[in-house]
Amino acid sequence: MVAAAVYAGTLAAALFASGTASSAHTSSLETYGVFSAPAAGNKSNAVAYDQNLVPAGALIQVRQITQPSGATTVELRVAGVKPNHLFGVHIHQKACGADPAAAGKHYQNHTGTDAAHVNKDNEVWLDFKSSANGIGNATAKHTWAFRKGQAGSVVIHNEPGTKGSRVACVTVPFGATS
Repeated sequence: MVAAAVYAGTLAAALFASGTASSAHTSSLETYGVFSAPAAGNKSNAVAYDQNLVPAGALIQVRQITQPSGATTVELRVAGVKPNHLFGVHIHQKACGADPAAAGKHYQNHTGTDAAHVNKDNEVWLDFKSSANGIGNATAKHTWAFRKGQAGSVVIHNEPGTKGSRVACVTVPFGATS
């Protein structure tokens, strides 16, 4: 387990080697995870529900950067997922659990169920296609910030858009930046 954490940190550092601009007025949050199979009592912050798409040991890093204006950028990096696969990714309301439904619904800036609310401008969509080496990344930028305590995870779906099943989840305390 320690070796996996060290490996995750090393790989995450390599994935984000490009860095990001930072100032005293910008807040940020970074979360790393090593995916593991769901199990009762599992304390991992990253859960893989479909091992064919996101195998145990796959890695994830999520970065939230919030400007003083409230504008927020979310960056996603993954490694070790199924190569050449198109994934859908969204921010969800609650933390991950052994049951994929534990993460709740998509986080929305303004809540609603019609097309005016269920879209990439009102939600955070980080869809990506993994490379031949199983590496993927995505970035989403919004003019709004997360409400504290109302966005709790990143859920990876088996297909882009809004209809795919949940294949993996990482708990991220969005809105709690420093």
